[in-house]
Amino acid sequence: MKENIPLPPLINTIACSCRVLGLFGLLIFALPSAVYAHRGASNEIDACNILVGHERVHFTAYTPTFNNKEYCQSIPHLGTTNLVFDYGGKGLRNLTVEFEVTKEPEGTRVFYLEPTKIKSGTVNGTVDFNKFGAGNYLIHVAIVHKDKSIDNHIPLSIGLEPEASDNLPLKALFIVTLIAAAIYLMKRLADKDAARPSDV
Repeated sequence: MKENIPLPPLINTIACSCRVLGLFGLLIFALPSAVYAHRGASNEIDACNILVGHERVHFTAYTPTFNNKEYCQSIPHLGTTNLVFDYGGKGLRNLTVEFEVTKEPEGTRVFYLEPTKIKSGTVNGTVDFNKFGAGNYLIHVAIVHKDKSIDNHIPLSIGLEPEASDNLPLKALFIVTLIAAAIYLMKRLADKDAARPSDV
């Protein structure tokens, strides 16, 4: 007759395993917001920043018809899009700045704000990309002073990439790992039980 596994150690093992796996699960499920948030710490590279001379302009796009998410270089939806340009500091508020969005490679202008001083530090615009179609675009920001211009741009894709899923592959991997860990623990406990000497 085989000895029964003592209940308290079995419960402790299962409880400890569940805590470790639960912590791992929290990290996996929290990862998407950390990875996909485009506004990081001040020392991190922000793909949504346009550096014009020594000044930064932060670009954000919204598609209110579809959702209230923020987009930067890739907008999955083709439709009315709100464009927001925020100055990173106060330096640009006293300078004349020009904003433009063009469809590439043809260079067709889809949005334009002539050179002007923006004292508020925020520029808002709206573009209906249904009129121009899915494709690659460029956002241009230029400081214009007399005959000179300092400019920079960032690429923008509209309607080319699908909406990012809620990291379904990572979640599926976590579930598979959880099941595999549970099977491993049960097998290990069964092996320990089998290795014990039986009573005669």
